[in-house]
Amino acid sequence: MVFIKEIVPKAAITFVANSLYNEHYETQKMKHRWETIGEEMHTEYAWRDDHTWQKFSVISGVHAKPIPKKSETEFIIEHYWGYSKRSATKTTQYEVTHPRWDAYDIKSYTIDVNFGKIYGTEFDSLSTSKPISVMLAEGSEITVEGKSTV
Repeated sequence: MVFIKEIVPKAAITFVANSLYNEHYETQKMKHRWETIGEEMHTEYAWRDDHTWQKFSVISGVHAKPIPKKSETEFIIEHYWGYSKRSATKTTQYEVTHPRWDAYDIKSYTIDVNFGKIYGTEFDSLSTSKPISVMLAEGSEITVEGKSTV
């Protein structure tokens, strides 16, 4: 998995991630919604770029389930190592620790993001493309351990 840009709501998070881990975080105004309606959970994450809200939303089942071993969801969600390019010859490695997460069954989704504007023109085509997969996991607190240069 590669993160092209990580958007967070607090400038302090951006400062720490970019200063200590050479990440490329960006601070934007953000909002979210988690609402259970009957047997469905409506989940939405949005951020404002200039004056336009960008958003991802899903309708899922209400109960998270263990992620099956060797599944696509496990491959994407359950990663425990991070790497950041520090220079042309150095990379930082760090361990991310957290309990194994559970995931929700996705019933439908909406993606309302101008990918070209947010990530650069080389990503324009994503605004009209259908994703290969959509996932929602029940996360947890994490720790970042053992930063080293490789």
